[in-house]
Amino acid sequence: MAAAAPAAAALHGLRTASAAVPVPQACMEGKPLMDTRILVSDLCRQFYSLDGASGTGGSITMKVRGVSIPKPDKLFAMSHSSIRKERMLPEDTFVLSANGSILSSPSPKPYPDKPPTFTDWSPLFIKLQAESYHYLFDAALKLRQPTMGLSIRKKHRFIHSEKPIEVKGTKTPVQTGSSNSDYPNAHLPRCVVLDIEGTTTPISFVTEVLFPYARDNVGRHLDLTYGTPETIDDIKLLRAQVEEDLVKGIAGAVPIPPDEAGKEEVIASVVSNVDAMIKADRKITALKQMQGHIWRTGFDSKELEGVVFDDVPEALEKWHSLGIKVYIYSSGSRLAQRLIFGNTNHGDLRKYLCGYFDTAVGNKRETQSYGEIFESLGVDKPSDVLFITDVHQEATAAKDAGLEVVVSVRPGNAPLPQNHGFKTITSFLEVW
Repeated sequence: MAAAAPAAAALHGLRTASAAVPVPQACMEGKPLMDTRILVSDLCRQFYSLDGASGTGGSITMKVRGVSIPKPDKLFAMSHSSIRKERMLPEDTFVLSANGSILSSPSPKPYPDKPPTFTDWSPLFIKLQAESYHYLFDAALKLRQPTMGLSIRKKHRFIHSEKPIEVKGTKTPVQTGSSNSDYPNAHLPRCVVLDIEGTTTPISFVTEVLFPYARDNVGRHLDLTYGTPETIDDIKLLRAQVEEDLVKGIAGAVPIPPDEAGKEEVIASVVSNVDAMIKADRKITALKQMQGHIWRTGFDSKELEGVVFDDVPEALEKWHSLGIKVYIYSSGSRLAQRLIFGNTNHGDLRKYLCGYFDTAVGNKRETQSYGEIFESLGVDKPSDVLFITDVHQEATAAKDAGLEVVVSVRPGNAPLPQNHGFKTITSFLEVW
């Protein structure tokens, strides 16, 4: 009974170094393991290119096959779930023992890649390995059938590439799909990136609801959360921004004293700076991060509800059904973006969104920011991405980066310059 304990623990998600069974070094350094890690990374990239995986979502686990590996020492290679699938390399895989213990972990990569993450589903992958192999083998056979109906390809939207899947270690490429005529949506972009204020959401909601709520509640928020790691980080970031503002002579900036000055004095100075920044509509990370944390309280308490234009949910559902990936790019923090779309007047719309970008990738009026977004999305060329915004300077920056651009004309938006040269819409339903 005691011998079964480590395996039982692994199947319940418990992974400890002490539970690991010693594995011969020859198995860890052998060709079978290396070939499997190469195969896992290749499959991750291929599934992403065929729209079968999105960004960092999902993970692939494979059992290492080889006569040199005894059954008691069987190994598994697993992709880590924080790296973008199109960037996966063999060294970006965990190596697991039969009981789910981690024998080898990927090395962390520089920013913007996240630290390696071990998926909580790993015990299930190991337990159900036979069923997984059977399913994948059956799917592979169906993909090879030239008479496979369009209905199956529509059900599995990622099966639409004209390019064969070439996996290292195999001699025969797997051809998917048959002709471009099967896919009438080939002219559509692969990704849509949306602005929020004035595009998905009325400007008045931001200026008359969100901003006043943050301004009126910053003191209460800081008083309730003072000393927590999150608020300590918020104040640290804001203090650094204010020091920079003071050097530049930015109006409204007042020094934030050190923590030793006391809670009340620190909070008072933070409140003063936040108020000035909101009035000036500053698009800076320090402000947006703190606003997001304040708004979270409002959304959690139902004091706040996100607002989107009535055409937005229908358009998002339509684009989702067409296999188009939709992302948000806003000067508001990613937390704030998730809060708005997770709590709208039309319900939770996050199921239609694949990711969020904020000013961490750059200013929205700078061309380089859109180049960063393009590189992150893993598409072949910038024109595979459509950006929709209400701001002419943002539209110009995105166009200069090679993205397709449409300008949103909504009630309350600022007028566009004459002869701006962009296609305009008053509803997302006019895009296609």
